[in-house]
Amino acid sequence: MKILALTLMVFVVLSTSFAAPNKVGDTAVGAACDAKQLQPCLAAITGGGQPSGDCCAKLKEQQSCLCGFAKIPSFAQYVNSPNARKVLSACGVPYPSC
Repeated sequence: MKILALTLMVFVVLSTSFAAPNKVGDTAVGAACDAKQLQPCLAAITGGGQPSGDCCAKLKEQQSCLCGFAKIPSFAQYVNSPNARKVLSACGVPYPSC
């Protein structure tokens, strides 16, 4: 339980430091890339449970940002985990091919 709490705290702290707009050319597209928005998915990704509806909605909003998150070492462990693949699949979001 302490490890899960520590993991959650690290994710929250690190996610507050990353918020970059998602741009194609010079035009912003959709929602800004914001790892904080994926907090509803943390329990499912770290614990292997079923994702909530809120988690799936946020994954769909942030789908175009997943490759960017995967390139950040502190987030890569979450994006590349087997549970992340399960959560993405359960939400109908394709795993990114970066």
